[in-house]
Amino acid sequence: MAKDFVTGKHTRFGNTRSHALNHSRRSWKPNLQKVRILVDGKPKRVWVSARALKSGKVTRV
Repeated sequence: MAKDFVTGKHTRFGNTRSHALNHSRRSWKPNLQKVRILVDGKPKRVWVSARALKSGKVTRV
């Protein structure tokens, strides 16, 4: 399972509930992108969420 290198986001699980309160399992996946960033001064290809990229927590190489 892929995990965000910066924020640690990963797939979450839960239920879908209908109006009649029937339920079935489902998952919520973060929008992960594989990008090259500097890690300890060296470029590394890691999974980063689109939200972390947009907010400027990571800069691409």
